[in-house]
Amino acid sequence: MNPNKKRLRRTMMFLNAQKPGLIKDPYIYKPDSIMLDLEDAVAENQKDAARFSLYHALKTINYRGCERVVRINGLDTPYWKEDIRCAVAGGCDAIRIPKTESAQDVKVIEAEVVQAEKDFGREEGSVLIMAAIESARGVMRALDICESSERLFGIALSGGDYTKDLQTHITGTGIELMGARQNMVIAARAAGVQCFDTVYTDLDDMDGFRQDVENIHLMGFDGKSIINPRQINIVHEIFTPKQKDIIFAEKVVREIDTKKAQGIGVFTVDGKMIDIAFYDGAKRTIELAKASGVYKGDL
Repeated sequence: MNPNKKRLRRTMMFLNAQKPGLIKDPYIYKPDSIMLDLEDAVAENQKDAARFSLYHALKTINYRGCERVVRINGLDTPYWKEDIRCAVAGGCDAIRIPKTESAQDVKVIEAEVVQAEKDFGREEGSVLIMAAIESARGVMRALDICESSERLFGIALSGGDYTKDLQTHITGTGIELMGARQNMVIAARAAGVQCFDTVYTDLDDMDGFRQDVENIHLMGFDGKSIINPRQINIVHEIFTPKQKDIIFAEKVVREIDTKKAQGIGVFTVDGKMIDIAFYDGAKRTIELAKASGVYKGDL
């Protein structure tokens, strides 16, 4: 399995692949991933120019460890095959599929990625896939999509198109997204892949943005798609374990390891009843803290 499949992805920042000024140095803002967009951000008559810009950016820019995902055009367009070949040849880390509605959509893209890896001398399995879900049909088939390929590291909600399909609109309250969000997180967890939330487009409402991020964090998402560097710090703050949570997780892991050896199944840590069921969650907190660069312990 590609070791990057489980990497830390709290933020994934959208950038128009056609604009050199946007894609030359986004790593300075320290998002976990960047999304180089060939789809909605690029006008119909500029697709070739965007691919040219993308290829040379991937080939020449050192993104300093920032994951490089390319959003291709949809399967219902004439552009997606050339998008994949250009992205893979350039050296991208992953392909994002727009408007995914079935496992078959993923398999079609995967076959093209496999061929591109061979054609351009990339290591087999080096290019990962993520699927954007943008319709009611896609939401209903989320589990099938999540289980469609070993290359697929996660799914992402695209709220604008989804709410149009649902015959409603983005309200800022999250009510219209609630069913899709929860269904997608459940499907992702069942399949063992990651799940990412949709963008928040009102850059003047940072309080609303913070509340939105706190909500999706509590729902179980791994991270959020973003459109502006101003949004990065808030997402990273909320999705990075606090020191008190890290300390408690360390205590839980140490106590369970000790008590298990002594044949004790239930005990207390800081006044809270703990049993073996808490172990995996505590280990996840520590692993997330390590990946986020805030862990100072020795577990």
